[in-house]
Amino acid sequence: MTEPKTPRIAWGLTGSGHYLRECLELIDRLPDVDIFVTRAAVEVLSMYGIPLKSLRGKHRVYQDHTASSVPVGFLYSGHYHTLIIGPATSNTVAKCVAGISDTLVTNLYAQAGKCRIPSIVFACDTEPTVITEAPDRTVMVYPRPIDLESTRNLKRFPDTIVAEDVAALKAAIEKRLACLNISFS
Repeated sequence: MTEPKTPRIAWGLTGSGHYLRECLELIDRLPDVDIFVTRAAVEVLSMYGIPLKSLRGKHRVYQDHTASSVPVGFLYSGHYHTLIIGPATSNTVAKCVAGISDTLVTNLYAQAGKCRIPSIVFACDTEPTVITEAPDRTVMVYPRPIDLESTRNLKRFPDTIVAEDVAALKAAIEKRLACLNISFS
């Protein structure tokens, strides 16, 4: 990929359907977004009837095909000003907290931190009881104490904002883009 004229947003999708459609709507409203999808995200998109091809029609999409997460290298050359991960599964959040970078998205988070690129993480497990959309119905889930603890711990990381709902995610994105003098519709 050639270096962009202006840095872009890197958005990581993980294997969660929790407000997935709302996240995709936000992505479509933002300027200059590249999407990074884990293998689990590809599966979940399919379960929710969202073809990966439809994302590719609007955005550059990078899949988790390499052991070393080759696309992460774009963070080192000024391609991205912000990393957004959302929705972020409890697995992704726990890995980010533990410093494990074994998927494209967790590797993006680790490298964004090393490059001091601000990250916004829309965590799925933020309350003891969560109502979420499954592929065919709405369900009630009960995040485990360890999941809630991981979300709290991620909030302590430098250059990381953890959004607990869609409104907070939108507000965090608006604030970040305002710092960069970029408008957000």
